[in-house]
Amino acid sequence: MKNRLAIVLAAGKGTRMRSELPKVLFPVNGRPMIHYVLDALKEADIEKILVVVGYRADLVQQELGMRHNLEFVEQKEQKGTGHATMVCREQLAKHKGAVVVVTGDSPLLQSSSVLTLLETFHQEKAGCVLGTLHRDDPQGLGRIVRDKTGQFGGIVEEKDATEAERNVTEVNMSTYVFDCEQLLAALGQLSDDNLQQEYYLTDCPRLIKEAGQQVLALPTLKPCEALSINTLDDLALVESSMQDLGY
Repeated sequence: MKNRLAIVLAAGKGTRMRSELPKVLFPVNGRPMIHYVLDALKEADIEKILVVVGYRADLVQQELGMRHNLEFVEQKEQKGTGHATMVCREQLAKHKGAVVVVTGDSPLLQSSSVLTLLETFHQEKAGCVLGTLHRDDPQGLGRIVRDKTGQFGGIVEEKDATEAERNVTEVNMSTYVFDCEQLLAALGQLSDDNLQQEYYLTDCPRLIKEAGQQVLALPTLKPCEALSINTLDDLALVESSMQDLGY
């Protein structure tokens, strides 16, 4: 047993999609987008998957009811990605080893990328490994800040970034592998003392690094994995890319 657990963040409404459906159930090429994410995790030999549900949780559970090795965890209030992970603490407390955390609205997630992150995590005995990529247009995405030696320093959200940080093209794509013990410790330190009054998962890698653990940001994600779905225009782009990739 590889003892791999994944958390899929799937609680959002997707207001900009102009639909009453939970965002992750929006069809992409005729299939609810979350299925592609779950398929990629299965292909990466993930033994158990926690799906964090919130808005219209009943619909998500109904859609995924036939899939195996899933457990649903409800996020009753949407208080950010960190909070969505916090609601899994009871399940995390029973787990040792790697925890993959991804979003349910990234249907072009590749199993090969997840496997690369897991391999690096185990080889380097890291506290956290996150997948990144370089984008010509990084607008709207969190930037990866590195120190003078090129090591990971933190993730800065665009709204909080300085002009120099906004010029950084390496971006966070919300694809993480955490050591379970380190993740639990970092979740316990998260604060909602910010403008949105939310708990950000993006603070966890920095907190793990500050605790003396190795954190690696690997620019190994493929260009197609930069495509997540927030608007109907995004949906059209993802569907076109899927057809090009032979989905």
